[in-house]
Amino acid sequence: MTPTAFALAGFAGWQIILTFALAAYRTSLVLSGRKAANAFRSDGSDVGGFGQRLTRARDNCFENLVPFVALALAAGAVGRAPLLDPLAPWLLLARLGQSVTHLISTSVVAVQVRFAFYLVQTGIMGWWAFRLLAG
Repeated sequence: MTPTAFALAGFAGWQIILTFALAAYRTSLVLSGRKAANAFRSDGSDVGGFGQRLTRARDNCFENLVPFVALALAAGAVGRAPLLDPLAPWLLLARLGQSVTHLISTSVVAVQVRFAFYLVQTGIMGWWAFRLLAG
């Protein structure tokens, strides 16, 4: 498996793990009677604290998974998939770092660390897009 394929699978797997975690969290709220099954807001603002951070961490994955997949498909379509391989594992690590930091805290320092992880992901994908478009 190439590093890019591993990173794509890892990214998607992380998205799935966060989705299952959110489902388990919401199920526990329903079963304990603290929340009605049809009363959840999609942004998690109604549960606050960890529940909201978990919702946002999962949703943040969508924001970066789509361009990652698009760039990987574009690179593959033009025969330049190996271009992504050196940085793909770093993109996955930055994604995991951003999510875990988000789950742990919303302190000022944690938000800054989370933003740094986001910038790493965006920078890598921007570099890939530039390299692919530049030929």
